[in-house]
Amino acid sequence: MTAQDVRKSIFDTVRTMLRRGFRQSEVEALDRVIDELENCTQDRVPSVPSVQDPRAKPGSIGPAGIALIKRFEGCARLRRDGLVEAYPDPGTGGEPWTIGWGATGPDHFHGGRIGPGTVWTQEQCDARFERDLARYAAEVAQAVGEAPTSQSQFDALTSFHYNTGAIFRATLTRKHIAGDHAGAAEEFHRWNKAGGRVLKGLVRRRREEAILYLQG
Repeated sequence: MTAQDVRKSIFDTVRTMLRRGFRQSEVEALDRVIDELENCTQDRVPSVPSVQDPRAKPGSIGPAGIALIKRFEGCARLRRDGLVEAYPDPGTGGEPWTIGWGATGPDHFHGGRIGPGTVWTQEQCDARFERDLARYAAEVAQAVGEAPTSQSQFDALTSFHYNTGAIFRATLTRKHIAGDHAGAAEEFHRWNKAGGRVLKGLVRRRREEAILYLQG
């Protein structure tokens, strides 16, 4: 049996066990394992990376989700002195005031709440962003429970929750848990208003989140 035959046999066996086709990440993981086994010698035992359990659920947002959030949140109102200042909500013209990468609510650096006159350094903006990402990702994980969730779906849901805070009450969450992924993707588009008005920025963001979600 040739090396190619062995590789095909391994893939066919795992495919039969999974009862479905492979995701690209799974193909790459299996290829790495087989390559190391082919290259190993008697005096070198390779470390073998494990193939992720297809039922596993991500616990943190990935690079694609972070990039999406940063693209829409920006880090606006950068002043000439290098500091970042807060700005009013585009829908209401006031509350909630936002600063850095979409931070609202308590000002953990100076006390009180984020509002007119709040100013942070770039380092403070980045630190708050990391803190908020961890919090929102944990809430998404709690909301979807044991429902099968790919990394791209988790990223899209976290971006949605980061912007709306609605992961526990949104119909899209219930549809995701039920396995109705097409229906959940359609629900993103309903969340395109701020202050009662449809905003082009939210329309674009919901579209990008739905596209990312459907990659899963």
